[in-house]
Amino acid sequence: MRQKTMRANLLLLLTATIWGTAFVAQSVGMDHVGPFTFICVRYWIGGLFLLPCIRLLDRVVGRPAAAAPENRRVHLIGGVCCGAALFVASVLQQLGIQRTSVGKAGFLTALYILIVPLLGLFVGKRVSRRIWGCVAVALVGMYLLCMTESLSVSTGDLLVMLCAVGFSIHILVIDHFSPRVDGVRMSCIQFFTAGALGIVPMLLEQPDLSSLLAAAAPILYAGVLSSGVAYTLQVVAQKDTDPTVATLIMSLESVISMLAGWVILGQALSPRELAGCALVFAAIIVAQLPERAARTV
Repeated sequence: MRQKTMRANLLLLLTATIWGTAFVAQSVGMDHVGPFTFICVRYWIGGLFLLPCIRLLDRVVGRPAAAAPENRRVHLIGGVCCGAALFVASVLQQLGIQRTSVGKAGFLTALYILIVPLLGLFVGKRVSRRIWGCVAVALVGMYLLCMTESLSVSTGDLLVMLCAVGFSIHILVIDHFSPRVDGVRMSCIQFFTAGALGIVPMLLEQPDLSSLLAAAAPILYAGVLSSGVAYTLQVVAQKDTDPTVATLIMSLESVISMLAGWVILGQALSPRELAGCALVFAAIIVAQLPERAARTV
């Protein structure tokens, strides 16, 4: 069991790495197309990318149970619920980023590491005091890392806060369905659901072919890697790990994005930002340590 958990956490670390390095693609893509166009197209690409993956995995591994009628129903319900939560959270984030700074958006989105365990209490998921301590340390680290501008609250800040609630619900929905479904199938359904929800608002933005072609590279990166690969890894990995620990690992997205800018683009980090990185890493490492066995008298 411990081995499964470690493997799941490594998959979530890979997920956070892909999301962290995908920020440039998202930012560049928004220079050419509107937020709903970017969101709609990337999720349709993510869904289409997974279709051949499902067929290939079925042939190689052989998973006939996924085709049973009762399982198809669970996959459909889980995929639609995940897709709806993902669409709402993505829209709120995209609209919020347009109205606030990247630093604030990074910190406020990472609030899901606090919201997930709080919401989990309402569905009977208890969190140990050690994990709560790790959440608190990670929040301080994210504050030092991201909150370098004014502390005033804007409309964009509020939208990103709501986005953090949306991603928290998405994480808990995945936690509920992932033990009962094939992760790749459910992820595929969630992308088509999110893409379908974005069709009407995308058409209202009236995207043209030239703008889509100009944004083709970042949209493909976001659709195939950030969506098709990373969100699927999240669904598969959450089957074998605690949702609060999962949020701590995935919050590395913001840290990795800043470290990537430092290493690749030469964007220097201040001592305050480096301290924030160190606190988040420390919190995540401590969260992975096994619980002490209870004393026996």
